[in-house]
Amino acid sequence: MAADGHIRVSAPRGPVHSGSGDQYITWASRAGERRLGAGNTPLRISQEHQRYLTGCFVPPRHYGRAADALGRAGAVVLLDGPTGIGRRTAATMLLRDVSVDGDSIEELPLSPSPDEETPETLPDDHYLLDLSNVADENYPAAERTLMHYRSSVERSGARMVAVLPAGLEWMRDPDLYPLVVHLGRPPARYVFSRHLRAQGLAFGPDELATDGLVRMFATAPMSELARLARLIARARDSHRNGTSFAEWRDKALEAATKWSAEVAKQLTEHRSIPERSLLLAAAMAEGASADAVHRAAERLLDVLRYQREDTPGLGRADLGERLKALSVERGDDGRAGFARLAYGGAVRRHFWENFPDARPDFRDWVGRCLELPELGAEDRTRMVARFSERALAAGRPDDLCELVERWTRPSAPGPFRAEATTALELGLIHERYGSYFRSRVYDWAWARKSSLAPDLVAALTDVCRQVIAVTHPEQAVVRLRHLAQRQTGPEAEAARAALLELARGSRRLFRRLSERLVRSALSASPGVRSGLGPDILLELLDPVALRITPPRQEFTRAWRAVMSTRPAAVWEPTVRRWLTGHASRRVGEWALKAMVDAAAGSSLWLSHLYTTACDWAERPDADASLETRARRDVRQRISERFCRNIDLVQGIEDMCSEPGAQGTRERE
Repeated sequence: MAADGHIRVSAPRGPVHSGSGDQYITWASRAGERRLGAGNTPLRISQEHQRYLTGCFVPPRHYGRAADALGRAGAVVLLDGPTGIGRRTAATMLLRDVSVDGDSIEELPLSPSPDEETPETLPDDHYLLDLSNVADENYPAAERTLMHYRSSVERSGARMVAVLPAGLEWMRDPDLYPLVVHLGRPPARYVFSRHLRAQGLAFGPDELATDGLVRMFATAPMSELARLARLIARARDSHRNGTSFAEWRDKALEAATKWSAEVAKQLTEHRSIPERSLLLAAAMAEGASADAVHRAAERLLDVLRYQREDTPGLGRADLGERLKALSVERGDDGRAGFARLAYGGAVRRHFWENFPDARPDFRDWVGRCLELPELGAEDRTRMVARFSERALAAGRPDDLCELVERWTRPSAPGPFRAEATTALELGLIHERYGSYFRSRVYDWAWARKSSLAPDLVAALTDVCRQVIAVTHPEQAVVRLRHLAQRQTGPEAEAARAALLELARGSRRLFRRLSERLVRSALSASPGVRSGLGPDILLELLDPVALRITPPRQEFTRAWRAVMSTRPAAVWEPTVRRWLTGHASRRVGEWALKAMVDAAAGSSLWLSHLYTTACDWAERPDADASLETRARRDVRQRISERFCRNIDLVQGIEDMCSEPGAQGTRERE
């Protein structure tokens, strides 16, 4: 078996959208089809993003001080500084700089759920704690969590970097002052240049000296500079905005700085509800067919309960005329969009920012738009992503959660599990609301009875395995365990498979899961299906699927829990597989001794182990039908040692334990 294979990665919460266009990298699936490209996994995407981050990173001022402070084992560094200078990115790069190849960074939870234990810190582990979005009223509790993690990291010899909230120095505990490094703004022009080169854009020094860029270099957050670089690349790739860097740059600057005023002006010129509904529909369904835009606008009028005029359709302006009046183009392929770069995003932002009372209606409208047959799968995904972006920017994460529940109900008008999964993923990777969505996933998973819709269970399983496990693997295990134990049907089986897949690849996760399952196996909690814990434990103990060498203490306890709650006929096949694994040198003898230790004190369990070993030595498994005499001798010797260990545990030190029919009969 392989060495410890943690599911942690050294990257931010996922792919970062630093442009104004649509970037939808999701793990949502329909009929088993992954939305990711072939061969792409969450781990691979995070690693690719880290490589991109490394290529664009420019150390902020005083970064060297933080690097020096993090150099020793057990170090804790707290990063302070103004918002927008890239503190989280700096934290990630600091931890990466002290890592060796193959090491990973795990993000620590700020607010663990009720039954989640504090993550176990181990030597040479690297941890990130992001407090940058903590509000004033929540800071004291967050600081207590920070102090707790600090003590654990210092004791274990791990390393941790925490990002502090800006402007709360007056609330900080004096004991933390020596750990704080105040970062300064990095050279913005250099940051922007690195992002441009990462996009494959060639430029001259003079082309970065415009008044607009100079103003941005002085005050803009680093994320805005990255966004502008993406916009320039988008202008180049559209083949509609000139052929030179200067032309692409100017178009991107217009999109970044002028469109808000343009949209406001446009809405003063088009005040009727049908006009504005069509404009918003064009922005939300941009890239879909013009018919889909028209139907979406009609659906919005229904949600707004607008009384339509009585003039027959042929007496009103046609769709093409109405779209043209709103500067919406219809291409030769029938798809609708805006000619101006990133204009649709500005329209969406204007509606959500300036019509707050209509936000619940916008939510209900998007929920109903997914039913439109004119929208294809990709159109729906784009609409969900655009809605998620605006709802989260407006501070309304509950809108996403409500739609997730609607789209996964058995009564939903269509199979919208993929869209629900997309919405959950976008919430989970959001810098401000990621912890909120992890808590909501926990609340859903913790339902005390089989009350969740099957599609919701499947969506939760998808995001636990593919999103939460990337940066918060222990939280993913907790949520999958609840889904596997509290729900029923094929979806619960899928959650169980995902749970085991995570735990079989990490000693840390194996330890956490086995400890919890042992406790639940020996004292079933109310609302949990009786006896399921031991079944999951037994699957976890199967050597065929394990990719790590499990911790011996937890391995022994797990075996004892299985033996005490399941008939021997259930667990004996797994014992045989461990014996076979030892015979093929895939596992050490420690595992066989641990099983004997687990059975110590019970003559019945020891007897079953004894007879299983004897039977295994004499009657090979089906996959060993072509055994040579040498292999049979190996099995015989392993069986003899195993049985001798059983005799020693029972205090039968002077008895020769010869496997065979006679010994088997004596112990039966």
